[in-house]
Amino acid sequence: MPGHGLMKLSAAERATRFCRRFGLTVPVLEAPMAGANSIARAAAVANAGGMGGLGALLMNPDEIADWVSRFRAQRKGALNINLWIPEPGPPIRDAAREASVRAFLAQWGPPVDEKAGDFAPIDFAAQCRAVLAARPSAASSIMGLYPPAFVRQFKENNVAWFATATTLSEARAAQAAGADAIIAQGFEAGGHRGAFDNAKAERQAVGLMALLPRLADRIEIPIIAAGGIADGRGLAAALTLGASAVVVGTALLSTSESETPSAWRDALDKTEPEDTWPTRAFSGRLGRAIANDYVRAAAAPDSPQPAPYPVQRGLTAKMRAEAAGKNNVRIMQAWAGQSAWMATNQPAEDFVTGIWKDAQTLLP
Repeated sequence: MPGHGLMKLSAAERATRFCRRFGLTVPVLEAPMAGANSIARAAAVANAGGMGGLGALLMNPDEIADWVSRFRAQRKGALNINLWIPEPGPPIRDAAREASVRAFLAQWGPPVDEKAGDFAPIDFAAQCRAVLAARPSAASSIMGLYPPAFVRQFKENNVAWFATATTLSEARAAQAAGADAIIAQGFEAGGHRGAFDNAKAERQAVGLMALLPRLADRIEIPIIAAGGIADGRGLAAALTLGASAVVVGTALLSTSESETPSAWRDALDKTEPEDTWPTRAFSGRLGRAIANDYVRAAAAPDSPQPAPYPVQRGLTAKMRAEAAGKNNVRIMQAWAGQSAWMATNQPAEDFVTGIWKDAQTLLP
């Protein structure tokens, strides 16, 4: 088995070294959850000694700056800002396919305008510049690698780069490109899948228990485990398997500082691991969500295949807005990992300190 410096350390020593390097006292990072961000929750995680998270995919530069300013008014601690790496070219449009998707969506929500699929993402380079200006502790990426010019600027401004990877080959590419740490995303994780190649996301469905030790044996930079971690047992297991820290997302959605709709919160408590499904039905990119009525119907053999991202996201916009406005979990974009049933309604600060305390009792 190949070895390197980090793997010669004990689990507790790796966590301590990671915390010292990135200004933490607890090796727990809040997952950056675009569409479910909470300044109060991020501040609470940072107050507990962890790292708050901001999913900035849907935010323009001014919104990023404002959010970070309000976060820092509550807490001066660590913050990770996440962006999606754009695909190399525009989506392939198919008018007939989009028409069938619009007709299907009309059965679940308001009628969908013919031009709804023309949705365009916010300028990525402008978002990157806003992240640089905000100077967070870390900038994380998903679905690819930051361009070399931004990587250089991150390093010049003392902003760490945490690159999400779902396979060993992706992790190796990120390490070679200058990443400071790898977020190893197992298939258990809620929200969008971080596969570099969108077309391979379903086939490369590696669970965290298999992915983490493989990366730990082959990657020389710190690894941050993500997917299904919701208590001290999961945190201790991840550190034992080679991680230096963990990302927690779904388990924080019900904390008291969260702004998660009540129907989504209530559903988490009742959701078994097998009741979260990988789906492209909301955005066109693969993500794990609660298998509500809409998700199940979209998976039926006679339902239309979703349009590519971001077309599908534009097509589903009205339905998602109606679901949020009416607190209707039947059609809600309710992202959730396989540990959804473990979500807690306690304060986020108590959750973070508690999960670390419990993990320490299990570590050698």
